[in-house]
Amino acid sequence: MKVLIAGCGYVGSKLGLLLRQDGHRVWGLRRDPSTLPGEIEPVTADLLADDLVDRLPPADRIVYAASADGRDPAAYRRVYVDGVANLLDALQRADGPPVERWVFVSSTAVYADAGGDWVDEESPTEPENFRGTTVLEGERLVLESPLPSTILRLGGIYGPGRTRLLEMVREGRARCPANGPIWSNRIHRDDAARALRHLLELSDPAPIYLGVDEEPTPICQVYRELARMLDAPEPTVDPELSRSRSNKRCSSRLLRASAFSFRYPSFREGYQAMIDARPAD
Repeated sequence: MKVLIAGCGYVGSKLGLLLRQDGHRVWGLRRDPSTLPGEIEPVTADLLADDLVDRLPPADRIVYAASADGRDPAAYRRVYVDGVANLLDALQRADGPPVERWVFVSSTAVYADAGGDWVDEESPTEPENFRGTTVLEGERLVLESPLPSTILRLGGIYGPGRTRLLEMVREGRARCPANGPIWSNRIHRDDAARALRHLLELSDPAPIYLGVDEEPTPICQVYRELARMLDAPEPTVDPELSRSRSNKRCSSRLLRASAFSFRYPSFREGYQAMIDARPAD
């Protein structure tokens, strides 16, 4: 395979390293590729640039893993709609090999609050905010394009270098909402990259997959179990803490049915690996 990773950041760089280990050629497209791993061939380009077509390498597979550089609607639209449309147009005009597969990294934010019930690939997509709405618009651009495409909707990504939750629990700042279980859905960075590699190699992928680990868990249970792992204070229940996140349990059953197996099937294994890798104080 010859793979272009557009928006080669936290997950994309890990994916690129996995693909290089398998002997594939890999390009990483970024506005500033200076921090890319040396094994990944750099492509200096802006996904919104008019000359993008002139900068594209001869890739036969595309992974779109770009993320917004801001939290406002305009930043999301630039990446998930305008950037997608510009790259699609450039690929169709490029004098290169035909694209055999496009894998688009999406988000579970495309689902509405499910009241704690399960959601899967067949569940209605009714986003509750501009983030989900904009990502869903990008999905539709990809699926309606002439390129063979697959969507991977990732849950909350954690892993090496992303220690905010561990530090919050360690310092006793974790607080639990009082109004019932609020489910969280996560995936370790390495499993997100491995799932993308799996979908690039799969002979006949479905149009959409959910990329979350095997065990959605109430957020307060996550806090409590991490506190035990860290020998940290038990998180407190705050009756004034309002629920600010949608409440759903995302199922990765379809991904697992395609013969994918998780290295970190729950947050326990993933965070324990991070704790074990942490330098001693």
